[in-house]
Amino acid sequence: MQVPCNEAPKPLFALGKMLYGIAMVYVKCCVHNERAFSEEHKLKIKQVLTEIAALACVSTAAHAQSAGSFYATAGWFHFAPQDSSGPLKETSVGGSPVNIDVPGTGAGISSADTAGFTLGYFATDHIAAELEMGVPPTFDLEGTGTFSQYGKLGSAKQWSPTLLFKYFFNAPTAKFRPFVGLGVTRTWFTDAQITNQQFEGSVLHGPTTVDTDSSWAPVFNVGATYNFTEHWFAGFSVSFIPLKATAKLNTQAQTPVGTLNVQSQAKITLNPIVTYLRVGYRF
Repeated sequence: MQVPCNEAPKPLFALGKMLYGIAMVYVKCCVHNERAFSEEHKLKIKQVLTEIAALACVSTAAHAQSAGSFYATAGWFHFAPQDSSGPLKETSVGGSPVNIDVPGTGAGISSADTAGFTLGYFATDHIAAELEMGVPPTFDLEGTGTFSQYGKLGSAKQWSPTLLFKYFFNAPTAKFRPFVGLGVTRTWFTDAQITNQQFEGSVLHGPTTVDTDSSWAPVFNVGATYNFTEHWFAGFSVSFIPLKATAKLNTQAQTPVGTLNVQSQAKITLNPIVTYLRVGYRF
């Protein structure tokens, strides 16, 4: 009888073969010592040691990317917005609603990098759920169109925890496993502010606070992992997030008739491509 163990990692596969070999040698010794052991005893010993060898093979699969396994990763996110924006629009002046576009104006978002972390769980040998998080990166708001002369206009921190469901190809014990994923992210911004005093004074005409909306967005993900050992692996993924945001400005504008509250907004399309290079540990 042979114990199938072709897909086990080499160290435990060797252990299985060794145990099976011990069983064979031990039984052969018993053949020459009929007085010590009966035929029934020899068969039982052979069966027990063969089952131990098989168990060694089975136990190796539990450490692969298989059903029931948890994993954690740490790495580096790079956000590359494919951005565009509409013109700055005044929506209220002195409490009176208006709808005035400022032609030729616009804004864009810079790229950013940050540390990232994920936690994942394999529900089956091929399907995993993964929660992605990162240290909130700081994005620069840059003027475009007639605002380009001002350069950086302000900044904001982005929060975007993401839940992904991934399908992994190849066998759980394979070293290289590509995957595709689909998920959802909740995105919001904090610490948004105008930092360019020239822009604030010349264009907005007074001290301005900034608020942004939050939104849900789908996430489309592809990538691959490479297993170095039973526990350690590396991975790389690319995600696309169709995302839009609205920045709302509240200005205490200095005018010839006194200080007026002016509210305006700019709609920005971000559509970031997010890459993630990581190292992970499987439990």
